[in-house]
Amino acid sequence: MRLLFCLLAAFLAAAPASAERLTLDRIHADPALSGPGVRALRVSPDGERVTFLRGRPDNQFQLDLWEYNMKDKTTHRLVDSKKLVPNENLSLEEKARRERMRTASLSGILSYSWSPDGKQLLVPIAGDLYLVDAAHPEAARKVASGNVIDPKISPKGRYVSFVRDQNLYVIDLSTGQERQLTTDGKDTIHNGEAEFVAQEEMDQKTGYYWAPDDSAIAYRRYDEAPVPVARRFEIFADRTEVIDQRYPAAGDPNVVIDLMVVNPATGAQKKVDLGSEKDIYLVRADWSADSKTLVYQRQSRDQKRLDLVAVDAATLSQRPLLTETSTTWVAIHDDLRFLSKKKAFIWASERSGRNHLYLYDLNGKLLHPISSGEWGVDNVLAVDEDAGKVYIASNKDALTDKQTYALNLDGSNAAKPVRITKTDGWHDDTFAKNGKIFVDTFSDPKTPAQVSIRRADGSMVEWLERNEVKGDHPFAKYMPDLLPTEFGTIKSKDGQDMVYAMIKPANFDPAKRYPVFLTVYGGPHSQQVTRGWGNMFKQYMAQQGFVVFTLDNRGSSRRERKFTDVIYGELGKHEVEDQVTGIDWLAKQSFVDSKRIGVFGWSYGGFMTLRLLAAASDKIAAGVSVAPVTDWSLYDTHYTEQFMGSTPKSNPEAYKQSGVFAHLDGLKSKLLLVHGMADDNVLFTNTTRMIDALVNRNVQFELMTYPGAKHGISSRAGQRHVYGMIEAFMKKNLMPEQK
Repeated sequence: MRLLFCLLAAFLAAAPASAERLTLDRIHADPALSGPGVRALRVSPDGERVTFLRGRPDNQFQLDLWEYNMKDKTTHRLVDSKKLVPNENLSLEEKARRERMRTASLSGILSYSWSPDGKQLLVPIAGDLYLVDAAHPEAARKVASGNVIDPKISPKGRYVSFVRDQNLYVIDLSTGQERQLTTDGKDTIHNGEAEFVAQEEMDQKTGYYWAPDDSAIAYRRYDEAPVPVARRFEIFADRTEVIDQRYPAAGDPNVVIDLMVVNPATGAQKKVDLGSEKDIYLVRADWSADSKTLVYQRQSRDQKRLDLVAVDAATLSQRPLLTETSTTWVAIHDDLRFLSKKKAFIWASERSGRNHLYLYDLNGKLLHPISSGEWGVDNVLAVDEDAGKVYIASNKDALTDKQTYALNLDGSNAAKPVRITKTDGWHDDTFAKNGKIFVDTFSDPKTPAQVSIRRADGSMVEWLERNEVKGDHPFAKYMPDLLPTEFGTIKSKDGQDMVYAMIKPANFDPAKRYPVFLTVYGGPHSQQVTRGWGNMFKQYMAQQGFVVFTLDNRGSSRRERKFTDVIYGELGKHEVEDQVTGIDWLAKQSFVDSKRIGVFGWSYGGFMTLRLLAAASDKIAAGVSVAPVTDWSLYDTHYTEQFMGSTPKSNPEAYKQSGVFAHLDGLKSKLLLVHGMADDNVLFTNTTRMIDALVNRNVQFELMTYPGAKHGISSRAGQRHVYGMIEAFMKKNLMPEQK
């Protein structure tokens, strides 16, 4: 792998001389060490502004709405979240939704959307909804309130839509009249929302879908009455709340799902026939460019089949467009794109073993591949029909990188896309709707996120946030001690390349032997080894004297199906095997003390930590397991059954062997077990069962539970505390001289 050591050395030499070592207090303090980061980037429809969310100097987690004006080249705050809502009071439902959206630690403005003409912005905050005139943002007006969720401006700009109290509403902006489109939303009936597993596992951020001409809304209606109630105790510092949560654990019934179509002007309703099989997943719904066809994706309960079905919006007659099948699971995606100037659509598929794009006509006939080869597409970023281009993200040139490429819509460069972003590292790019310009967010292990506006060929227009680490930049004083990240590959037992990242300790002496801090996630849908700006806790632990090591085992994402499918039907087995292969490789390095290796993981990584200690306590001295799944029969349907390929009832032995408890006799190492006491994702029951099993085996361990904390233990105090405890535990057990 390309490490650019010379450039890094020169960069460090030019940094300020007044270097300071990182501290945990500083990592969790304001302003953010990575500098003035931006998120939720948007190019306005008229191309005159680039808008984004940014944390405040005194609170990086309180987000305001900012803009860069393309004409006068100025950057300023457009909407002050504190002026709109000085003090936020969130409903329990909103708190749970933010936990699933991974935004529980944030406050202020978390999302926004542009009107089609680029004149107004729709800004939700703390359950209220504001319309903001981009030219006069100080005159923001509240248009709805009462725990409003998922607000949108319709594609033609006539309506504002949202969900309130499990029902779908619109506001006609020409009259200001609010109309309630559904009325039966209450108790177990939800309209316009995505159900729990759709939010958590299918990346469904919405439950309703506008037709491009504003003529109709397709929406999800679901009844969660069949889903068993999991009675949870959310234990806070001063109280205990009993929560009856409908949680579909593996093998349990899911919600009963319907797809409805409503006319926003009249309220007239239609129901789409989703087929005779009711135990299915409604994965996505989309509209053709001319609004005449509604298209939905229906996935079988075992997730081995996915049907793309077209529905005539006027008559509701249906025709199949295509079907994807797999012997393991069919991956879902957001890359269905209907063309407006040709009767065709773009579709992504892993049928070749790699994720590639294909062009189909509206009858479902394959026209040609748009991409091909021994590499894969991450996702579609934009389609410019006038130029005949499809812009994609991919790791084509390096497994650890994300770059932007241009493909020809006619398939003429399917195997050789043109690379648009040139700098090696990690690029997260947001394109204007017409594909003419994009906002590039770039970082690498020595460069915090830099944001620039660029033309479609990659040439520079303007810096949006240069974020140079110099002067009064928050990280400037720490840059001289930034330790380089080394990348490499290790072969799995079946000969596949697994990538790793390693940070060697401060003042590294190759003649010495150092303890190892191994961080693990190990599960699907995740890649940990990336050549982007690094995790500050890993950097901190390296500065404390640890070799910090991370390996992406088989099953990790952004790889070919041969690499990911290995885990099917036996979670934990091959992932543990691969991590042990990495540990064996470490033990052979002259600078590693093989008697002082520790492992830390959260969620799936917490599960991996327990399985690793059970399998290799002779090689791992200590482990920290945070919010672990201990029994896969306790986790949700879509995720668990996707990778297990069965239910606890149909294959109890597979669930037994994939869990933790069947392997616990091998756990001899020091263990710290951590869990939030209000976790609604990986239920606290996973840890209470683990506690009971360890006690019954007379295994001594350490335990920390966080009152009121959900899966991410996301409060600032909680984050500071848990990472301080991880550090202390590792030092106590791997650096006894520092006790």
